[in-house]
Amino acid sequence: MERPGWDEYFMSMAALAATRSTCTRRRVGAVVVKDRMVLSTGYNDTPRGLRNCGDGGCARCAGAVPPGTGHDTCLCIHAEQNAIIQAAYHGVAIAGATLYSTYQPCLVCAKMIVNAGIRRVVYAGEYPDPMAARLLQEAGVELVQYTGPLQALTPAALP
Repeated sequence: MERPGWDEYFMSMAALAATRSTCTRRRVGAVVVKDRMVLSTGYNDTPRGLRNCGDGGCARCAGAVPPGTGHDTCLCIHAEQNAIIQAAYHGVAIAGATLYSTYQPCLVCAKMIVNAGIRRVVYAGEYPDPMAARLLQEAGVELVQYTGPLQALTPAALP
């Protein structure tokens, strides 16, 4: 039996977190890890207590706004933001951690990642925001594109 490497293992968890998203445009998941231990997870969705995207909670997601634009009208919290917020909400320190995300972080998420003290970001899919990548690199955050298999472990996939 072959075991997955650490990046594959945690990216699979990020893919699983993405399955909780109700965003009608892009389902994204994130996992914050330190010392090979999961500290927090997140997925993109509307804030707690609001109608989710699938139920018409976000007008931007229901519209035809090009990817990477119109974020000021979006009600959704990105997966990376949610993972950072959930850690703070539960009093979990994430400085020095690695964030795994199914997509490259946007500029807003990149700023949060830097200020949260996350030192490494591993992402799978690209996102049209080159300024975010430059900001992370300038801040000394290691940015790694994951090119291995990306699949969520769903109950149907389990033996």
